Amino acid sequence: MYDFDRVSERRSTYASKWDVGENELPLSIADMDFATLPEVTEALQQRLDKGMFGYTNVPDAWAQAYVDWWKSRHDFSMEKDWLFFATGVVPALSAAVRKLTTPNENVVVMTPVYNIFFNCIVNNGRRPLEVPLLLRGDRYDIDWDGLEKALSDMQTSLMILCNPHNPVGRIWSREELARVGEMCSRYHVTVVSDEIHCDLTDPGYAYVPFSSVSDCCADNSVTCLAPTKTFSLPGLQTAAVMSRNPYLRHRMWREVNTSECGEPNAFAVDAVLAAYGRGAAWLDEMRAYVFANKERVRTFVRDEVPGVRVMPGHATYLLWLDCRETAQDTAALAACIRRETGLILTPGGVYGKGGEGFLRMNTAYPRSQIDDGLNRLRAGMAAWNRLKK
Repeated sequence: MYDFDRVSERRSTYASKWDVGENELPLSIADMDFATLPEVTEALQQRLDKGMFGYTNVPDAWAQAYVDWWKSRHDFSMEKDWLFFATGVVPALSAAVRKLTTPNENVVVMTPVYNIFFNCIVNNGRRPLEVPLLLRGDRYDIDWDGLEKALSDMQTSLMILCNPHNPVGRIWSREELARVGEMCSRYHVTVVSDEIHCDLTDPGYAYVPFSSVSDCCADNSVTCLAPTKTFSLPGLQTAAVMSRNPYLRHRMWREVNTSECGEPNAFAVDAVLAAYGRGAAWLDEMRAYVFANKERVRTFVRDEVPGVRVMPGHATYLLWLDCRETAQDTAALAACIRRETGLILTPGGVYGKGGEGFLRMNTAYPRSQIDDGLNRLRAGMAAWNRLKK
C-alpha cells in the first residue's frame, strides 16, 4: 500500500545528515529516509492552506491521541492529565536534569547509550555516571551490581533509562524494568525514561512502558514520548512528557515552560493527531520493510564482510556492528570507510564505555540505498584491512 522504495532527494531540504559530500551516503543519524505517511502530509497541507501560522494552543485532542495510541498499541492506560507538550525529547531530558537534580550530582546512564544523553547531563553542570552493560556472547544484560553501586552513591539523584535501548537494540523485559524501578526507589533516585523508539520494534516484538510495570515505577518516574522517530517527523519538534506522579509532573511542567520549550509550532499538533489517529497501517508496513532491511544487512555482512558481525536486537531501525575482530578504534575505521567509499557510519565510542569496537548503522532507507551502503561497507572494510597491514 505504501511505497518505501522511493528515494527522495533530501540534499535540497537542509537535512542535517545529508549535509555531506556529493558522493557520500550517510547511514548514520537516526532519521528515516522514508516520507511520512500521506495522511500526515494531507493534514499539514490543510493547515498550510490556511496561510496563518500564529501561536498555537494544545487541545485536549492532542493528549487523547497519546492516550488512545498507548492503549491500542502498547496496552497501557494513561490519563490525559498525566501529559503535557514539549518541543522534543532532548529538551525534556535537559529539563529533567536541571529540575530533578542539583549541580554536580550524578546522573546514571547504562552505556553504550545515545550520545546526546551525555550532552544533556554535562551541559547542565551534572556528572554522567556510566554503568556499562554486560556483553555476554551476543546479548547485552544489565550489570546489576554496577547499577546498585552507582545508584547508592550519595551524589546520585537521577537515572536516564533508554527504553528500548539505543544503540544496541535491546528491549527490556518487564522483570528487568521492575528491578530497575525497585532499585531506584530504594535509593531515592528518580527515573527519566526515554521511550522515543518504543514503536520501532521488529514484527512480533513489543516494548514494555516503564511506567506500566508497577506502582513503584509509575510513582518514581517521568517518561518522554514522541511520534517523531515512529513517523519520520523529527523536524516538527513535537513530543510529550508523561508522569503519574503529580509532584514530578508539576516540576517538569514548570521547567519545560520556564525553558520556553513547551509551546508547539503551527504544525506540531496536527501532525500528532494525524499520525496517531491514522498511522497504524503505515507503521506496520514500515516495520516489516525495515525488518527486511535488517535481515538483508545481517545476511550480507555474514557472507561478504569478514571480521564484522551484526549484533542481535529487536528494537529501533539501527544496527550495532561488532568490528572488534578487525578494529578497536572504530573512529579511525569509520573515517577510513568514509574516505575510501563515502559511506558514513557512527563510531561506537561516542556512546560511552563499551562502544569502542562497534559501528552503528541506520537501516530506515529505501532498499536500493541499503544495497549501496552494503557494497560500500564491503569495499571500506577491504580497504581498512589492506591499509592496516
